[in-house]
Amino acid sequence: MSMYNYVFRRAGFMAVTLLFVTLIAFAVTAVLPGDVALLILGPNANESSLEALRAQLGLNQPLHVQYISWVAGLLQGDMGTSLRFGEPVAALIAERLPRSLLLAVSATLVAVALSIPLGVYAAINRDDAPDVAASMFAFVGISMPIFLWGLVFILVFAVWFDVLPTGGYVAPSEDPIGTLTHLVLPAGAMGFALTAYIMRMTRSSMLEVLSEEYINLARAKGMSQRVVVLRHALKNAVIPVITVIAFQFSYAFGGVVVLEEVFFWPGIGRLTLTAIQSRDIPLIQGCIIVVALIYMFSNFAADLLYAYFDPRIRYGGEE
Repeated sequence: MSMYNYVFRRAGFMAVTLLFVTLIAFAVTAVLPGDVALLILGPNANESSLEALRAQLGLNQPLHVQYISWVAGLLQGDMGTSLRFGEPVAALIAERLPRSLLLAVSATLVAVALSIPLGVYAAINRDDAPDVAASMFAFVGISMPIFLWGLVFILVFAVWFDVLPTGGYVAPSEDPIGTLTHLVLPAGAMGFALTAYIMRMTRSSMLEVLSEEYINLARAKGMSQRVVVLRHALKNAVIPVITVIAFQFSYAFGGVVVLEEVFFWPGIGRLTLTAIQSRDIPLIQGCIIVVALIYMFSNFAADLLYAYFDPRIRYGGEE
């Protein structure tokens, strides 16, 4: 199967998945308690005003008509208007999404920079002290939720040592250094949380590759441990790790919902929480759609990287 056919099939699969996501997002918000018209006009509004607004927003129409109208708006880039902010949902998300992506990408880079060297080092020192220490770190990392890592980082670096701010956000256009200083704690906390999963996969994959015959042959030829590990073993061991990294990026993007609240980071995570607290249905729906798209595209990127690192792979199982 050619790359073009594969991309076309995956695009079709993503379109069907996105359709199901829209159904779920609409169904979940449709059963939420509360009257949207009442939320907009307030408790003192009279019944005639409420009925007029319901008719204007199409709330009196059957649910399937409302759904079709909403999806048609999505296809035109119209996600509706936020009930809480009175602004277009697309504009609110477009303002905050880059901040969340900056945090998630930075956290993933921190995790990769830590986990792959640690996983490789643990594998080549199997059952020795470094391996045991790495396993203990992985156990702690998996056991602790992301928000708890955030609190630990705040306690250590902002309270005890007082070297970094406890939270907030500074736009890169205003102060790039300020952006970095405010990014270190949330990205570091999330990166540490993600490190454990990637490190365990790296260690497991390296152990499997190091037991292969061609690795033993390379050693028999007198190649140094450094050459065997970096030139021969790591290249193949990293292939299954790529998928884990992509999934961890998706997990990181989902984790920003909680972590942004801990660090007062004004991204899509805090926007989603605000939307839920205020029962802002259009904004909730828009956030769900955007997060789902990030998940799907990150998984798609993982497949492409998988093929890049291992040209032997043929999509669809063809050789």
